[in-house]
Amino acid sequence: MLAVLALIAFVYLNNSSLLRTTSPDKPLLLAHRGLGQTFHMDGITGDANTAERIYEPEHPYLENTIPSMEAAFAAGADIVELDIHPTTDGQFAVFHDWILQYRTDGYGVTREHTMAELKKLDVGYGYTADYGETYPFRGQGVGLMPALDEVLTHFPEGNFLIHIKSNDADEGRQLASYLKTLPAERLVSLSVYGGDNPIRVLQEEIPELRVMSTSTMKDGLLPYILVGWTGYIPQALRNTLLILPIRYARFLWGWPHRFVQRMKAVDTHVFVVTGDGRWAEGFDTVDDLEMLPSNYAGGIWTNRIDRVGPMYAR
Repeated sequence: MLAVLALIAFVYLNNSSLLRTTSPDKPLLLAHRGLGQTFHMDGITGDANTAERIYEPEHPYLENTIPSMEAAFAAGADIVELDIHPTTDGQFAVFHDWILQYRTDGYGVTREHTMAELKKLDVGYGYTADYGETYPFRGQGVGLMPALDEVLTHFPEGNFLIHIKSNDADEGRQLASYLKTLPAERLVSLSVYGGDNPIRVLQEEIPELRVMSTSTMKDGLLPYILVGWTGYIPQALRNTLLILPIRYARFLWGWPHRFVQRMKAVDTHVFVVTGDGRWAEGFDTVDDLEMLPSNYAGGIWTNRIDRVGPMYAR
């Protein structure tokens, strides 16, 4: 009985955040797609045209463009997330949609075009907040679709989370070939997430790169659920990336403060999202932020860095 009580006491003391001193660190703020137009989630599906369901615009920025990233960093973002697609001329276009006709005045599959062709498009063409009565950004997004190399050159010290939009291993090889041309100090500021196959290739070719996929999450979190109560951090959770729905994160050993502290100690970034994690729902309002634990010092995923960044600055 004494041994059982001692074990219970150890597990509690080793994982309770109540006994941990408050971290002086502020949360890491991740701006999803920079600063862009947000949209309602009612009845959303994987192939929904989100450009035709935006809220009434409150700012002039379009996602995944250099001006939107500049605005995100200026508002307090520590990291900007962006989406990439390979082009037929060996580059990577920074754009969210698999097809062009939802957001732009182009047509067809994004990755079946050259970067020069994509540069001619108006990336603000399809946005509407009133079911097609008006299109407030038409004509304002011509030439604003950047290449990945253009973004990294424009922000030489910016931190970025790169999203591979496919599960194609060849895309992982292409990205690995590009990233290997960058200096080691630049790679430290980059992370990549996406399908299991391209992420596996990136792990093999650039093991020091921080990455995430469904497979890496399982490889790290399942062992942690089994033995994390001891404070041991599995190798698969070291120098990696975790994007966790906050409703599930609370069941991890040591959540919130000890868990975040453990991950920081092994150079792993932890970001929490709202919802169930499928639709990149972020902490975008004051009410959303009230879901966070008091004195939370991990990462926060937001679609409205213009609201959230100034709040943390104050």
